[in-house]
Amino acid sequence: MKYFLTLLLCAFFIKSVNAQTPMKLAIAGLSHGHVGWAFNRQDKKDTEIVGIYEPNQELADRIAARYKLDKKLFFTDLNKMLDQTKPDAVSAFGAINEHITIVRACAPRKIHVMVEKPLATTFADAKEIQSLATKNNIKVLTNFETSWYASNQYVHELVEEGKLGEIRKVMVNDGHQGPKEIGVGKEFLEILTDPVKNGAGALIDFGCYGANLMTWLMKGEKPVSVTAVTHQNKPDIYQKVDDEASIILQYPKAQCIIQGSWNWSFARKDMEVYGTKGYVIAVDPTTIRERLLEKTPEERKKIDPRPAPFTDPFSVLSDVVQGRLKMDKNDLYELPVNVTVVEILEAAKASAKSGKTVMLK
Repeated sequence: MKYFLTLLLCAFFIKSVNAQTPMKLAIAGLSHGHVGWAFNRQDKKDTEIVGIYEPNQELADRIAARYKLDKKLFFTDLNKMLDQTKPDAVSAFGAINEHITIVRACAPRKIHVMVEKPLATTFADAKEIQSLATKNNIKVLTNFETSWYASNQYVHELVEEGKLGEIRKVMVNDGHQGPKEIGVGKEFLEILTDPVKNGAGALIDFGCYGANLMTWLMKGEKPVSVTAVTHQNKPDIYQKVDDEASIILQYPKAQCIIQGSWNWSFARKDMEVYGTKGYVIAVDPTTIRERLLEKTPEERKKIDPRPAPFTDPFSVLSDVVQGRLKMDKNDLYELPVNVTVVEILEAAKASAKSGKTVMLK
């Protein structure tokens, strides 16, 4: 009998430990095209949406109807929402230049923040976000889809294990046919084509991926210089921003070429890393091509997707906020990497505008 009671107590304890209290999540903004992800997670119990801030009433009503959301969740005042709902974390789904406003409101209230890529539109904003996060001891994470690609993690492991030797050349290709061409919503299209709200066009929208991945691979090291060329192949559609961008990051012994475009034949997110010993190409989230020895042929392999929570940014946010997941400071999501990303992008815009290489201090 005593043994049976012990087993019951152990089972109860394990169940209590495994029972996960949902993280109280608030949504700030609804204009970003990826916001639907937050409302399509009924199968997951790690978050509870407690409030939604959106000043555009027509947009708020449309989203409420589409996802059958309680109208009581909606607020037109950010500070009022934060004070009344007291979330553990806020996920920002507005314009990129509004990220600083969200962090200014959340940081003093000790509320963690996750923003959609990139962190900010200006280096000054990125540095202020970092300062606010440090001062108030909160996390500010930047969500990149490519952070959770098993292929990119595989590449990183090869670099860390020295199997590629020293990195010499990296090529990162990201983009699609164009936001209007693929049919993004009108509010998201307005953001992407606004040089203030988005910071630029394809240079920001897809150039940020390469800057993020390269900074991670280089363990946070900044490039010596940034050179960029942008163009409008479709000025009738994208009148105020670039739709084509090529960025060259030069390091003392390595170079990265980032190609961000709204002119690809098809959507793509891939990366090639060449070292002194071999090369590896992340073709898609779970496909690798590699050649690690000169006398061996290239090998193509399929790898497993990453396990939970690395399949869902909100699960990652919940685990970080609730202390179940500790991130390295050089993680793709973390501030040190993403502040450097914004510095690189700002230098790229300056280079494209001046036609000259920009040297980083």
